[in-house]
Order: sequence, then structure tokens, then C-alpha cells
Amino acid sequence: MYDPNRRVVVTGLGATTPVGGDVASTWQSLLAGRVGVRALTGERFADLPVRIAGTAEVDPSEVLQRVEARKLDRNQQLALIASREAWADAGAPEVDPERLGAVVASGIGGIISLLDNYDILNTRGASRVSPMAVPQLMPNGAAAWVGLDLGARAGIHTPVSACASGAEAMSVGLEMIRSGRADVVMAGGTEACIHPITVASFGAMRALSTRNDEPERASRPYDKARDGFVMGEGAGMLVLESAEHAAARGARVYAELAGAGLSADGHHIAQPEPEGRGAAAAMRYALAAAGIAPDDVVHLNAHATSTPLGDIAEATAIRSALGDAADHVAVSGTKSMTGHLLGGAGAVESVAVVLALRDRLAPVTANLDDPDDAIPLDVVSGTPRPLREGDIAALNNSFGFGGHNVALMFTSV
Repeated sequence: MYDPNRRVVVTGLGATTPVGGDVASTWQSLLAGRVGVRALTGERFADLPVRIAGTAEVDPSEVLQRVEARKLDRNQQLALIASREAWADAGAPEVDPERLGAVVASGIGGIISLLDNYDILNTRGASRVSPMAVPQLMPNGAAAWVGLDLGARAGIHTPVSACASGAEAMSVGLEMIRSGRADVVMAGGTEACIHPITVASFGAMRALSTRNDEPERASRPYDKARDGFVMGEGAGMLVLESAEHAAARGARVYAELAGAGLSADGHHIAQPEPEGRGAAAAMRYALAAAGIAPDDVVHLNAHATSTPLGDIAEATAIRSALGDAADHVAVSGTKSMTGHLLGGAGAVESVAVVLALRDRLAPVTANLDDPDDAIPLDVVSGTPRPLREGDIAALNNSFGFGGHNVALMFTSV
């Protein structure tokens, strides 16, 4: 039976990102302002106008057994690594499989496997195409493999909402538990699509930074010199659990996922709505769903992709949703370090928000040398910002092509 007041808590975290192969190393990098954007090497990237990306710091081949890895697309490999870390971090809870769910999002899915097999078809013939090609390329592949790995039977879902996908997965996991379908849900997002065609496609849209000579300085949210986002890859996973189930097994609790807000811009397939009306609505919905007043929000991990229009639209939305309380919110743009993980971004950034609440520290925004005057926010740069003691709340914003807006509200415990 659906209960909107059923509390949902976070009991496990997992991540593999451009700045770390696990949660601990990723978090330390975000606090230190260490950037994971690198030059793309190899002949196939040599003639592209954009030759930088946030590649995973630890290649999945270093973690997974070869016989297992060869069955999976790269985005599935990353998802499985992050999921296993999160599950172990949660204490590998004993849960009825019928009460266990998985929600793993991806904005693009197994495009690398699709393109690789297309090349094989053209150069070596149909008989050499992998029999695993379809499971590798299908968008729900990562969710399926994570669900199989856990033995989840309450439901396996794959939200696909471009760069809002990872955050939307959290909202689906939240609803699965509140609806009474599940006691525990592995929720997260993954992406691995750094390939010449995707880089060239985003580049053709003029969406990417072309700062090829300074990869580590290319992603610069809120800075006057920002010129586009940087593609990244990785995965983030959170074990969501009903508070009752977590308490019954004596689980350590990081934070509470108190509410989610979703909206749509109805404006443009790729451009943000200039006034940020849809984004502001999502934040207001998240506040209302969680029963949180704007004055209680002390931290916000912004979508902050480092695009000229997007950063301003989001800043306008934050001011609209929070009003004068926005003056006291420590805003972090962690894509300055990881690059933009597309469908994995909202999940990895949810991990960062949960740890910010745990440690009472807001991570830095790298490369903020000359703040844009059109962005009146209190952006954390230089050193991490201590957050006050007591009960506090933090927002995580994610927006995607097509006008998808998702805001997640996490609270301290």
C-alpha cells in the first residue's frame, strides 16, 4: 500500500568515476578539487575538434574478471562495479528477493557495443557479430545485469531521460519503496559512451568545451570563460532502504532521501528554458514532497555543466525556488572535476550529496577563476565549505535534453 510518509534511507554507496575507482577515492578527489579530465589518445580521436574527456580513472578490466567483462558493454561493467561496492557497503543485507528491486539508468545505453559490432559486421561478416550484442546494446542492460547479480525480483527499471536519468532512477527507487513493492532498491546510473561518433555529435552541437590543450581546466561551471561541457563516464549507486527495514537489521544509515521533484520544460529539445521555470518547479516539488523549508537547505550539488546558457538558467531557477534562502546555500559544481557523466551524473552526484551531509562538508567547484556576474550564487571554490551542525538538507539537481528536470532532496540523520 502506498505511503507517502514512508521514510527511505541510504545505507550503501558505490561509485567508479574519472576521479576515483571507488567511493572513498572519488570523494577525496572532490574535496581536493582534483580533476579527472584527460586528453583522448589514439588515431580515431586525432582529427576531432574535441579531444578531451573524463575517462574512468580505474578501467573496469582491472576490477572484473575477463570472462565476465567480455559479456558486458562498458556501461554495464561500470554499473556492476559500483553496485557491488554499494551492496558490500550496505552490509550485503539479507532481503527477500521478492522485496528487492533495481533501478539503473542510462542516457544512451550500450552504444559502444552497438558501434563495435557494426564495424565487425562490415569488416568480418555477420558470422562474427557477437551473440551478446543485443544484451550489450539494450538500454536496460545495466539494470538487468545488476538485478541478476543481486537476484532482485521486485522489479527492474531503466529510466531514460538523457542527463537526468541517474537522478530519475533515485525517484523511481523512492517510489518503489513508498508504494510497498520493495524494502530495498539498488538505484543509480551509468554511462560509457566516449566514442568518436558521440564526441563528434556533441561537438557539432557546439555543446562541448574545445579546450584541448588544457583538459584539466576545460570544465569550469560558473566561470566567465566556460565554453561547454566535457563528456565523462562512470557509475554511481545507492542502496535505498525503508527506514523500518534498515532499523530492523541494525544498518548504518548515511542520510534520508526525503523527496523528489520532476518536471518538464516544454521548451526545446536541447536548449534550457532561459528563465529556468521547469527547473525551479522541480526544486519546489522536491521541497514540498520532503516537507523542507528553503531555509533548511544548506547545500546544493548543481547540474552546472559549464555551458554558457545552462549555468545561467539553473542559477535563475535556484534563486526562484529558494528565494532569499539561496544566499545561504553552499553550491558545488562537481562536474568541474568529473566532467559530465550524462545518465550517470545524477547518481554520482547523489553519492557526493550524501557524503556532504555525512561529513558536513560541501565539495569544491574547480576552475572558478572569474565568476560570472550573471550567476548570483554562493559557489564553493578553493577549499571545501563546512556545513552547520543539526538537521540539514541538501538538493541535487539534474536536467536533461528534452527538457527533463529532476531535483532530489536528501536530509541528514
